[in-house]
Amino acid sequence: MRAKLLKYWEHVWASFWFLPSLMAAAAVALALLAVMLDHRLDDKWLNSASWVYGGGAEGASAVLQTIAGSMITIAGVVFSLTLVALSLASSQFGPRLLRNFMRDTSNQLVLGTFIATFLYCMLVLRTIRRPEEGAFVPHLAVTLGVAFAIASLWVLIYFIHHVSVSIQAEEVIARVAAELDETMEKLFPEQIGEGCDGPGQQEEADPAQAMRAMERPGCEILAAGDGYLQIIDHQLLMAFATESDTVLRMERRPGHYIVGGTPLLSVWPPERVDQKARERLLAAFVLGNQRTSAQDVEFALLQLVEIATRALSPGVNDPFTAISCVDRIGSALCRLARRAMPDALRRDDSGQLRVVASAPTFPALADTAFHQLRQYARTNTDVTLRLLETITVIAAFTRRPADRVALSRHADMIARGAREAMQLDEDRQALEGRYHAARRALVSQDADVG
Repeated sequence: MRAKLLKYWEHVWASFWFLPSLMAAAAVALALLAVMLDHRLDDKWLNSASWVYGGGAEGASAVLQTIAGSMITIAGVVFSLTLVALSLASSQFGPRLLRNFMRDTSNQLVLGTFIATFLYCMLVLRTIRRPEEGAFVPHLAVTLGVAFAIASLWVLIYFIHHVSVSIQAEEVIARVAAELDETMEKLFPEQIGEGCDGPGQQEEADPAQAMRAMERPGCEILAAGDGYLQIIDHQLLMAFATESDTVLRMERRPGHYIVGGTPLLSVWPPERVDQKARERLLAAFVLGNQRTSAQDVEFALLQLVEIATRALSPGVNDPFTAISCVDRIGSALCRLARRAMPDALRRDDSGQLRVVASAPTFPALADTAFHQLRQYARTNTDVTLRLLETITVIAAFTRRPADRVALSRHADMIARGAREAMQLDEDRQALEGRYHAARRALVSQDADVG
């Protein structure tokens, strides 16, 4: 249940209607409250407050009609500009980045402001009564409507500025990198040297070793449908394993595409799993139509890779955008190298093995970051040199031998592929200089740790 709630919250927060709907509801409540206060206030208070609208019913009706008409027109313009920005982002940076634009709180606030102001004015307008109808003019409510119109004008100016900035390549890359950092902070909360593994001490656990003691096959929990695995409720799995005295092994991790009928989980001993237990375990896995960054650090990393590879395509040929992506990927891997990788073997409070997880590792994430970039950048000298410079920088932050081996392997592959593609001698010389600098940094780091 918790995993499904997380999925629904992710879906709602990424939608374009949630925040404007909340603001519209607040406008309804404020309109009712303001009219109620106008009924309670007398003319003496109105005369003493010079800032309150003091006109008659005709003037108040004209003011509110003007504001309401203007707001709904501007809301249409804002919606059109947003669609244009989404279209440009999709064609230039990739369709998977549309989700980032839709999650932009500023766009939602702007649209919500105009809709809320329109709705507020319409609700207040219906309460105005002319003398022949029993005169009533909600002076305070009309004054608030004028204030909202002035605020909406400032919001429109801000929106134009925000849209012009948000579609710039550097801003898009910075937002994706911020999402990547946020995901890493959730999945890798502990840092090396802060009560976790010391330098070179944390190696990847071997789940197969924990399973060798289990001679017979486990009970497989099969997926009920197709889709990308978005969220796993680890607390539910640990609670079930502790209550039933079983050991669970997760066969897939968030980000994997699941085909219906394939195993998600294996349970030992199998005889302790009945139909009710199967349903409970299935509830811990949430599938969806697309990958999300909720528990999938590879997805956020792949968004930067996608922007870079699109920039390096022959139709775009924008190496500067690709270099910006490489810089952000390097910053993320530097922080990741200082983080403690989660242990694949999860134990309960008594130290008993309960869950064997498929944990992400630094070498695997380095493969995700560099494999496609290396292939697209092999004919571009500037991007290739920046890749080797980035590996040199990352090497200074590594503490685990396996991480340095992975970086060394990528440096070798980048240099080998670029040598085959480069034609100019000066490019080859620059390549060799960056490559040997990366190798020296990795060897020096090995010596320091040793």
